[in-house]
Amino acid sequence: LLELVEHGGDSVQPGGSLRLSCVVSGDDYTSSHYCLGWFRQAPGKEREGVAALDGYRIPTYADSVKGRFTISQDSAKNILYLQMNSLKPEDTGMYYCAVARAMMTAIQTPWLWDYWGQGTQVTISS
Repeated sequence: LLELVEHGGDSVQPGGSLRLSCVVSGDDYTSSHYCLGWFRQAPGKEREGVAALDGYRIPTYADSVKGRFTISQDSAKNILYLQMNSLKPEDTGMYYCAVARAMMTAIQTPWLWDYWGQGTQVTISS
C-alpha cells in the first residue's frame, strides 16, 4: 500500500509558474518498477493525464502542456515534481499525482493507475 501526498498548489496569474511536489511512501515502494504521473481535473470535466515517467524514466506529456511543464523525480527522496511554467487559465484544476504498478502505463488511461494522492488545487486567474 502506498501513500501519496501532493504539495504546492496555489493561485497565480497567467504566465506565472508553480512547482508541485508529491511525496510517495510505502513499505513496498520501489520507484524504478512503477510509472509516476500527474493528472488534473477541472470542475465539470473528466480527469486528464498531464505528464508521466514510465518505469524507464522516459517522460510523456499531454499535448496541451508540452514545452511548458516538466516532470521530474528525486528518487533518493521519493518525491515527484511537476514544474509548470507559462501557466494559462485552462491549466486550472485539482492536480493529482499517481502511481501505476507497471513499467509502462499511459496517461490517457487514468483508470489503470493504482494509487492516488488527495490532490492540490491550482488556480490560474488574473
